[in-house]
Amino acid sequence: MSARPATSPPEPAHSPAVTRRVLRLLEAQHPGAFTALTFRNAYELLAATILSAQCTDARVNQVTPSLFACYPTPAALAEAAPSDLEPQIQPTGFFRAKSRSLVGMARALVEHHGGEVPANLDALVQLPGVGRKTANVVLGHALGVPGLPVDRHVLRVSNRLGIARSADPVVVERQLGAALPKSRWTLASDTLILHGRRICKPRPLCDRYRARAQCLYAADSARASSVSRTARSDRQTGSPKTR
Repeated sequence: MSARPATSPPEPAHSPAVTRRVLRLLEAQHPGAFTALTFRNAYELLAATILSAQCTDARVNQVTPSLFACYPTPAALAEAAPSDLEPQIQPTGFFRAKSRSLVGMARALVEHHGGEVPANLDALVQLPGVGRKTANVVLGHALGVPGLPVDRHVLRVSNRLGIARSADPVVVERQLGAALPKSRWTLASDTLILHGRRICKPRPLCDRYRARAQCLYAADSARASSVSRTARSDRQTGSPKTR
């Protein structure tokens, strides 16, 4: 039996031109969007981003100053045992797994990259605890390399707006990246994340969207609300059902 051909994901509802226009509107609504993680160099951002999994950025920022005071470089962290880190990073959750990832990441940097964080996505994702999202965060914010991190906020907001159409972060990254110049990738991600945190929450505040006219979710919600109002009005006035 021959293998079934892989199906391509559906294309975004909006064209690249509309996607760029939507992002400009959101950038105006959320000026100065940037990662909320505090860092001084690529190593610190890499470690902080690993710690941010299933944890708030604010909580990570409370933990990292003492962590980096003890382990200011990858070489220093590479000498630690995971159990040494656990008490310091416990507030971030999943501290045992994160401790192993941090020490493994530092040892890999020392052994394979001379203690420097590589400015290359393929090399970054080979490090323990580093996935594509984390790699893109570090590339775009600390290394000056275009990166488009896709987290749960970017997934939710981009699909609701119609500028992406997939539940797969890699597909969404590709769709957004194809619609935007590389110079705007990181800002676009930061903007969508802020929009997801402030406005387009799981229960969104649609009346506060600057890009509401282009938002598929808002349009669908408005149509559903209109249908519901009409149905209620028919019941209240006793209008006969159409056959």
